[in-house]
Amino acid sequence: MRNGRTKTGMRAVVVVFPGSNCDRDCYRAMKAATGTEAQFVWHRESSLDRCDLIVLPGGFAFGDYLRTGAIARFSPVMNEVIRLAKRGVRVLGICNGFQVLTEAGLLPGALLRNRDLLFVCRDIHMKVEKVWTDFTNQYERGQVLRMPVAHGEGNYTIDDAGYRELEANGQIVFRYCAPDGSMNASDAPNGARGNIAGIISREGNVLGLMPHPERMSEPLMGGEDGCGIFESLLSAITA
Repeated sequence: MRNGRTKTGMRAVVVVFPGSNCDRDCYRAMKAATGTEAQFVWHRESSLDRCDLIVLPGGFAFGDYLRTGAIARFSPVMNEVIRLAKRGVRVLGICNGFQVLTEAGLLPGALLRNRDLLFVCRDIHMKVEKVWTDFTNQYERGQVLRMPVAHGEGNYTIDDAGYRELEANGQIVFRYCAPDGSMNASDAPNGARGNIAGIISREGNVLGLMPHPERMSEPLMGGEDGCGIFESLLSAITA
């Protein structure tokens, strides 16, 4: 697979699994926010040539059989994603992509069934906890963002030791909150521990989040709060 650098200076690929349904949304959001024209990569590819950013989009990879992300993790492309992530390439996993990243061991914890065992599809609010990352440098710390969620297994779960490590290393990037920024357990639409909506790897180059920034990237969609993630990536990659 060949991917030429776009005029923006960011080479991005969007991995497509059987059942992905947000791949084109991610493409459009990146183009709208940064001018980047990403390349689509089918999950059977085993080589990703010269990319700066890999996006694992939302959807229902392989129908979410066994459990979310469990089969997608063994797609040929994931060996390459893991290899490049270990070399420092940025990886963004959104919703189902976040689930795949935890299954692949690139992020700690697991995504379980929602607290109320119901599929949740609505706008939520989340607070930006960390702005030092390559994914959030265009936001302000404590900024409240409005974004959609659409998942049945978004209940982020991790043991006590793992949670303490996330806190100590500053790996919790987004937390569900109320519109005014206050936080209660009820603000997490899925029961996620510590209201966690998104985390980053210890090395800082792999981010997973359940809300969909690509679905809040143009005024026609109701807002542009999601653009900051793609703008931050462009800023970090081209710096």
